[in-house]
Amino acid sequence: MSKKIFAVVTVVVLLIVAGGAFYGGTVYGKSHPVMRQGAIKNGEIRPNIRSGAGMPNGANFISGDIISKDANSITLKMLSNEGSKIIFYSNTTQISKMASGTTNDLATGVSVSVTGTTNSDGSVTAKSIQIRPTGQNKPN
Repeated sequence: MSKKIFAVVTVVVLLIVAGGAFYGGTVYGKSHPVMRQGAIKNGEIRPNIRSGAGMPNGANFISGDIISKDANSITLKMLSNEGSKIIFYSNTTQISKMASGTTNDLATGVSVSVTGTTNSDGSVTAKSIQIRPTGQNKPN
């Protein structure tokens, strides 16, 4: 067999293998949809709570407006208009805004985003609370 024929056969075989790999990847990708809001995580359906990329298991991201506050918790009115959520915080909870914040910055009417762990009763223990700027567009 000449070198030209060998080269052509090699290129054709490589194209067939590459095409098959591409097709297999697209089929595999379609069978594994991206997790979206309300997706199943850790065997539990979690509507209105989105898991952030790179967040540890049990960590969640929720947003809402503070409707009440006490020394260890805030209650959020969910931005999705689907009720409220109790958020527990402690001295180790990171609270931030464009500058560092404190628990004194958590007040009724303030819009916040929270990451934390969902408790068995549906409340959340906050890992961080970010105070959203006034007038910032809120997600749907």
